[in-house]
Amino acid sequence: MNEPRQSEDTATPVAAILLVFGAGVIFSFLDTSAKYLGAAGFAPPFIAWTRFAVHVALAVFILQPWKHRAAFRVASLPKQVLRGMFLFGATFFNFLGLKTLQLAEAVSIFFFAPMVITALAGPFLGEWAGWRRWAAIIVGLAGVLVITRPGFGVFEIGHLYVIGAMLSYSSYVIMTRQMSATETPESLIFYSALTPVILMAPAVPLYGSLPQQPVEWIVLLSLGFYGGFGHWLLIKAYRQATTGALAPYPYLQMVWMIVLGYLVFGDLPDRYTVAGAAIIVASGLYIVHRERRLRLKATAAPNAETENLSKKL
Repeated sequence: MNEPRQSEDTATPVAAILLVFGAGVIFSFLDTSAKYLGAAGFAPPFIAWTRFAVHVALAVFILQPWKHRAAFRVASLPKQVLRGMFLFGATFFNFLGLKTLQLAEAVSIFFFAPMVITALAGPFLGEWAGWRRWAAIIVGLAGVLVITRPGFGVFEIGHLYVIGAMLSYSSYVIMTRQMSATETPESLIFYSALTPVILMAPAVPLYGSLPQQPVEWIVLLSLGFYGGFGHWLLIKAYRQATTGALAPYPYLQMVWMIVLGYLVFGDLPDRYTVAGAAIIVASGLYIVHRERRLRLKATAAPNAETENLSKKL
């Protein structure tokens, strides 16, 4: 008797889920450390630059690019530079926002990124969303508005910074998907960190200030480890399972952000942040669900015309 074949959505390895879970924990430590340094008086440009500088140093030590030159060749240097600046923008604006916003508040807005990516995938990748996913995007935007509440005296510059970080990250993901067919994984990992280190180096003397306490040195140098190790965990996870199968699990990072926000800074999210986060997460999970169904329909579709019709539903 033949056993039923499992789909990619139901056969997600536990190890891949744990890797994504671990990456969420690591990224929570990254944001918590950045907020701690910002509260200690360090400038966000210097914090962000140090995060990437340590990342590059670790990448050079581990990957040893001089031994594998072919893996680090680039097909389009301008695109590599632009993609690196989008990643730096995501980090820099996020660190700016964390100076005034709670961890949970910032990550809630950042979780709107999958919906922005879905919207941008149409004009930039030719992956157009149907009306159901557009409805989920609009609902997710409503969740962002619940958190920021513009017009009610709550919206502040920190919200604008995190929205900028989210948009920069969405652009970074779109470019990653565009370039993955022509660039090596090693080059995408390495040059995305090297670009901001080089381009932002002239600003370091203007904003840089060396730590005075040992704990500040530890926290500052840990940023690159958290960033590099977190991305490495994600790469390992996505080698074991599909993006769609793992898409719901990054939302668990919300739990860690709330816990660390309370333990380190004594912050608890208000009811509007909780409600807005719930709306954004629900919208994101619906998009994940919808894209899974579309993949299954596309697999079963007898021809291209039927496949295109299913995507409009």
